[in-house]
Amino acid sequence: MRILGIDPGSRTTGYGLIEQQGNRLLHLDNGAIITRNGSPLADRLLLIYTQLEELIQKFQPDAVAVEQVFMAKNAASALKLGHARGVALLAGVRAGLPVAEYTALQVKSAVVGYGQAAKSQVQHMTRTLLCLPEIAQEDAADALAVAICHAHSHKLTNQILRQSQLRGGRG
Repeated sequence: MRILGIDPGSRTTGYGLIEQQGNRLLHLDNGAIITRNGSPLADRLLLIYTQLEELIQKFQPDAVAVEQVFMAKNAASALKLGHARGVALLAGVRAGLPVAEYTALQVKSAVVGYGQAAKSQVQHMTRTLLCLPEIAQEDAADALAVAICHAHSHKLTNQILRQSQLRGGRG
């Protein structure tokens, strides 16, 4: 299963692509979509959307996982961040892909084992889990962590469904 993880932001949107092969997680690509600070919000959102579309076309993921917004410095920042999240969700849905959302707590728990982990710990663990030669940029590492979280969550969900089916749907 190929997963595109997205850490949305109106200034910087991180992305990370991984492939799950059995119990192995393989790194495919990561980076950040950086918009011009002085550009109108609509132009920045269009850039994020078109770049995500290009990534989806290039890598053909099977699923998209997006980090949920849980806090912002102020209401205006929260709204802009929400717009960027909406664009990320839209890119996945428009491509016909299943889209999952995870809180920062879920992502950190899945990757580091501790929901209050520092960003540096997330960066270090993504490097370790994906055997990267160096630590990824912060937004890209967060996006890779979202993809890893989905890989672990999807696998667990499938196991629960299989167990339920074996018990005849009770469970």
